[in-house]
Amino acid sequence: MAYHPVEGLKILEHETFDALVLDLSLPQIDGLEVCRTVRTSFPNLPIIISSARSDTVDKIIGFELGADDYLPKPYEPIELAFRLRAILRRGILVNRSTDVFSIDENQHIIKRNNRELQLTKAEYDIVSFMFHKEGYVISREELLLNINSIKFQSGLKSIDVIIGRIRQKIGDDPKNPRFILSVRGVGYKFINA
Repeated sequence: MAYHPVEGLKILEHETFDALVLDLSLPQIDGLEVCRTVRTSFPNLPIIISSARSDTVDKIIGFELGADDYLPKPYEPIELAFRLRAILRRGILVNRSTDVFSIDENQHIIKRNNRELQLTKAEYDIVSFMFHKEGYVISREELLLNINSIKFQSGLKSIDVIIGRIRQKIGDDPKNPRFILSVRGVGYKFINA
C-alpha cells in the first residue's frame, strides 16, 4: 500500500501486483493522471478506482483513461473484494513475477517473457486451458473434450501433434521439456516457471 502517488508509481516499477485500487483524491498528483500513467506503463494491470468523487464526468474520464471498474465510496469492503475477484477471474492479467508466460484473454494473446507467441487457434486454446490448470496433469481426453477448436473425431494422436508444435513455438526442448511435461500414459502437465 502506498499513501502518495509518487511512492506508489515507484513501487510499481519494482514489484508485481495483480491489481491496483486507486483513489482519485491524492496529494501531489490527481488520481486520474495516475490512472493514465499506470495504464501507459502497465497496460495489463487491472485498475479499480475507489473514490468519494462520484461525479459522472470523473467516472467517464476514469474509464476512458483505462480504469476497469469504478467503485464510489462509501462501500462495504466485501464488495471491493468481489469486484477484484471478478476482474482477476476474467483474466485481464494473469501474470506473476516468476512466470515465463502471460496471457491476455481479451486479446487472445500469449506471451513468453513479454514476446507474443504466434499460435494457431487450437494451439492458443490448448495453452490457455493448460495455463489455467498449471501444475495439474491434463489427459488428452480432457483436452479433446474442452478445446472446441479441435474436432473430437481428430483423436488423441492429434493432441500429441499439436503439443509438439506448441513446444517448438515456445522453445521447449521435446527431449527435455521444461514447460509442457509428458506424463506417461496420461497426458501433459504445464509448468509456468
